[in-house]
Amino acid sequence: MNRPPKISLMTPNFNCADYLEHTIVSVLAQNYPNLEYIVLDGGSTDASVDIIRKYEDRLAYWASRPDKGPYATINEGFARSTGDIMAWLNSDDMYLPGAFSTVAEIFAQNPEVEWLTTIMPAAWNEQGQAVLVGDLHGFNRDSFVRGGNGPSSKDQGYKVYTRGCIQQESTFWRRSLWERAGGYLDTSVTLAADYELWARFYQHAELYGVRALLGGYRLRTNQITDQLAKEYREQCRVVLQRYGGKPYGKAQAWLRRRVARTIYPALKRMPGATSLGVLFPAKVWVHSGRGGSWELTTKLMI
Repeated sequence: MNRPPKISLMTPNFNCADYLEHTIVSVLAQNYPNLEYIVLDGGSTDASVDIIRKYEDRLAYWASRPDKGPYATINEGFARSTGDIMAWLNSDDMYLPGAFSTVAEIFAQNPEVEWLTTIMPAAWNEQGQAVLVGDLHGFNRDSFVRGGNGPSSKDQGYKVYTRGCIQQESTFWRRSLWERAGGYLDTSVTLAADYELWARFYQHAELYGVRALLGGYRLRTNQITDQLAKEYREQCRVVLQRYGGKPYGKAQAWLRRRVARTIYPALKRMPGATSLGVLFPAKVWVHSGRGGSWELTTKLMI
């Protein structure tokens, strides 16, 4: 049997001992046979280092020292990595069982797939219970540049149309794409460097979705993304503008929300709907069932 592709995974951490062990266990419990797992701690003063040491024999590399922030730390970790497939998981988030085998199987059998993410983003509460699962239907470059995967807001005086963000905790990509896109996270984008990376990836390749649970985001108190939500949205807006994006205006945003809530089921069956620019085709991998395999489908999304 051929050895599966190497997955290089990076976890940055700073004073997150309450959740760090759950994160590490969710990675190691995948029992993936070709994993390169790197954990870099920013000089934590809590019990983080003791937790990391508990699992150091299963880590490819770890260190604890003052850093320049999580995105700089992720860049450092990826610079040390060697795997064919890359991803990062923050130290309060977790993977679902079978995530790595799903990702590896699709990448190994389909060289045209350069990056992949779930269409079913999950979320955990503070107790580690999976409390939310969404359905984003799929992803498309043209939809992304219209703001379809940005954060929802009313900062411009109206509700921006968005189907939901690309979940960083469930996104994996080939090293070749990472290198073609520059091989870095932009640390000047202090809150939304993942969104900026997706915008660069989209310059080179379409994003494939998979109808499977891969990872989950931890919902907890005192999160930076909640405290600085307006700043995060502004950074996403600037990023989209940098890469030629043009979010929907007030009338278009209102219309798309109305269509999504009312006639979308009928519209997606109408011939020519994509040529009108109303719907976007999305490439999604769906499992065919017991004893089956992953099959590529095309879904239409508003």
